[in-house]
Amino acid sequence: MGCLGWKYQLFCLLVLLSFLFHLQSSFSSSLSSISPCSALLHFNSSLSLHRTASLSFYTSRIQMCDNSYPKTASWKEDKDCCGWDGVVCDQTTRHVIGLDLSCSWLSGSIHSNSTLFSLPHLRTLNLAGNDFNYSLISSEFGNFKSLTHLNLSNSMFFGKIPYEISHLSSLVSLDLSYNSVLLIETPVWKNLTQLRELLLDWSNMSSIRPNSLMNLSSSFTTLSLHDCNLQGKLQNNFLCLPNIQTLDLGGNWNLDLGSLPKCNGSSIFLKFLDLFETRFSGELLDSIGNMKSLKHLNLYNCNLTGSIPTSLGNLTKLTTLDLSYNSFRGLLPLSLFNLPNLSGLYLHNNQLVGPLPNHVSGLLNIKDLYLSSNFLNGTLPSWMFNLPSLESLILDGNQFIGEIGEFKSNSLGYLDLGYNKLQGSIPRSISKLVNLTYLSLPSNNLSIMLELEMFSKLKNLELLDFSNNNLVSINNNVTYTLPKLSSLSLSSCNISEFPIFLRIATTLQFLDLSKNRIYGQVPKWLGDVGRDSLYFLDLHDNLLQGLFPTLRFLSLEYLFVSNNELSGEIPSLICNASSLYVLDLSHNNLSGVVPKCLVHSNVLSVLDLRMNSLHGTIPKTFSKGNNFRDINLNGNQLEGPLPQALANCRNLEVLDLGSNKINGTFPYLLEGLLNLKVLIIRSNKFQGHIGSPKTKFPFPNLRILDISNNEFNGPLPIKYFKYLKAMTNVDEGKVALNYMGKGYYQDSLNVMMKGSYIELVRIQTVFTIIDFSNNSFRGEMPKIIGSLKSLKGLNFSHNNLTGYIPSSFGNLSNLEWLDLSFNKLIGEIPRQLANLLWLEVLNLSHNQLTGPIPSGKQFNTFDNDSYIENLGLCGFPLSRMCDSHEAKKQQPLTLQQKDKLELENGFSWQAISMGYGCGVIFGMLMGYLMFKIGKPKWIVRMVKVE
Repeated sequence: MGCLGWKYQLFCLLVLLSFLFHLQSSFSSSLSSISPCSALLHFNSSLSLHRTASLSFYTSRIQMCDNSYPKTASWKEDKDCCGWDGVVCDQTTRHVIGLDLSCSWLSGSIHSNSTLFSLPHLRTLNLAGNDFNYSLISSEFGNFKSLTHLNLSNSMFFGKIPYEISHLSSLVSLDLSYNSVLLIETPVWKNLTQLRELLLDWSNMSSIRPNSLMNLSSSFTTLSLHDCNLQGKLQNNFLCLPNIQTLDLGGNWNLDLGSLPKCNGSSIFLKFLDLFETRFSGELLDSIGNMKSLKHLNLYNCNLTGSIPTSLGNLTKLTTLDLSYNSFRGLLPLSLFNLPNLSGLYLHNNQLVGPLPNHVSGLLNIKDLYLSSNFLNGTLPSWMFNLPSLESLILDGNQFIGEIGEFKSNSLGYLDLGYNKLQGSIPRSISKLVNLTYLSLPSNNLSIMLELEMFSKLKNLELLDFSNNNLVSINNNVTYTLPKLSSLSLSSCNISEFPIFLRIATTLQFLDLSKNRIYGQVPKWLGDVGRDSLYFLDLHDNLLQGLFPTLRFLSLEYLFVSNNELSGEIPSLICNASSLYVLDLSHNNLSGVVPKCLVHSNVLSVLDLRMNSLHGTIPKTFSKGNNFRDINLNGNQLEGPLPQALANCRNLEVLDLGSNKINGTFPYLLEGLLNLKVLIIRSNKFQGHIGSPKTKFPFPNLRILDISNNEFNGPLPIKYFKYLKAMTNVDEGKVALNYMGKGYYQDSLNVMMKGSYIELVRIQTVFTIIDFSNNSFRGEMPKIIGSLKSLKGLNFSHNNLTGYIPSSFGNLSNLEWLDLSFNKLIGEIPRQLANLLWLEVLNLSHNQLTGPIPSGKQFNTFDNDSYIENLGLCGFPLSRMCDSHEAKKQQPLTLQQKDKLELENGFSWQAISMGYGCGVIFGMLMGYLMFKIGKPKWIVRMVKVE
């Protein structure tokens, strides 16, 4: 029967609360009355033991759990717990005062009712290096009033650090680092006046004001806040704390440290300083050399400038020096090479110049020497090959010349001398480097012989890269095994056959034999290379013939076999490649149909089958949620309409279906593809009017639109031009170095550019063109086109367009070529076109234009071919001079006016002619696109100007 009446209900509630309070008190009393040994046994029984709970873990300071073992496995109930492994007792009171269960394979959760908290006399507690299964750090930890050292690092704790930790007034050391993103909302160290060591690496401290750290005691010795998402400005005199020994603030991208301060060298005890990827400004001061106790200095990626201080040579105790990924310039200080205890020197990715010193007195303990991606030159000094402890030598991306010396020690495991100007052959001593795992010598002028004697002993070799060298010879009469080889790159090595040792390369994952002279059929044994491990295979630009190779395909993710002479159908076995991400079979003689399984894939991102002889229709099985980013079927014999399922390709950026026999109307179904940047359907059988868009904002990111050589008619689609937002205003300064494509595959296209078809091997994101040529469009050109200010090229030639050239075309400030030839345009050439300073090719021929040709600027560079068959035009460069009435419409500038105009625009005509005579050719090679061409007409003309 329930409680009736509110008074009785209140009485029942009070009784219930009293019972719960009594129950809690009884439980607390039972915890306090339990013996320490029983408490420890009960705590241990609540957890399990798993070796994986204490895996070896490396930080920049220590190697943790390298020798882990289950300490609690030896605990026995009938023994005195003061003798147990990891347990420390007071000799007088027998209270448990220390518990060290670090790296003890402990696995499970620690709850607030754990018997661990019934050890009130604990002074030190170390549970680091275990797996507590995302347990919250209980507020009960705050009840260990006598605790001086608390270490819960690397133990899979989770959630907010309780404020009760700040009640541990006797705490000297607090280490909660390397857990699963602990959240710190308030400075828990605020009341810990005895604290000397604070380690909170990998915690989330985004809501903490950095300057709250300035309240730390002057007796502080260790502060480690690695990757804590600290934000804002921190006063830089923390380096001057008189007793600081370890300071690690690395990985806090948004922490502004200003510049390193000047401190009195006599008061500096700093041994460990790690500030990598924090925000610095200015140069590294010479005062850094006053920190005589420093052993570890890491200023990686701090945007430091100026020269490297020679005073660093004063830091004779240094074992690690990392100044990589900054903007240091000038010569390398000789003093760095005389540091006696240095084991790691990392100066890569700077702007250092000059040769290396001929003689050094230090580096006897050096293990890692990283000098790559600088501008260092000269020969490799002999001392470099005599370093007794050297394990990694990384010098790639410099300008070193000469030969590689003979190594006197066999300690080397990692050697990268790529992208230099080294000559000669590989030193014979390479064969003695039995610890070598990484050998990379690409893009030099080396002559290399792949033979048994040199490589048969390299049983630990995992990566071998000899690509882009003068000559690599292969002795296929002998075989040898490289049992651990996972990556082989022999691209552009002038080899003519497959290396026979690959037949037994069972662990191979990456194989690049592209850009060679390998001819004939692909051997059947290649299908077994790597067996189920090969994920990358590149055979493009060779002389391979015959049927498509029979490969296992099971693990392949990237397959490049383009620019060969393969024939036959694409084998059905390719459907077994369930992980295939990029497939490039372009520029072959493949026939048959496009396998349906390829377009049905949810993994494939790039499908490049252009320039083959494929026939039939495009498969209709594009599934929803597919991953296609680039589909290129250009230059085949495909026919029929576009499949509606193409609209399922929501990630599509490039679609090139040019030069086929595809029919139907304009592909409205593609309007809603928000990522589409390139649409090429030229040279097909599309027809009809292009009506109004079917979606509200069609083609919002389209940058290349080529519908030329079809049978479209009617007026130009004004409403589409209105919505081409990606062509309206692109900030070239922000995207000048970005190219279309991802990972190993760079998007490439064949486009009509300045009068010739050109293959763009890479496409910069600012490259924007519209090509509607060779159709039957009629009517006037809309003025709205003048708003597409990012256009590089515009081609409306070979149509039936009428009316005037809109003066708004003068707003196309980035235009480099304009082709309006073979239409029925009337009126004068707008003077505004003279403002197009980048216009290099202009074709207005075969129209009905009249009046004077604009003079000055770029118009002085165009010849007669730009204007032929416009009988009403007059003026330079035509032989027909304008009469007085026509001349009044456009008076030529006087010499004084020309000089004034040149000064106002900041350049002279002479500079322009030089630029387009020589600079354009250089710019085409080094500018915003790279391409392969024969010699189109416009380049021949430029060469003549040269």
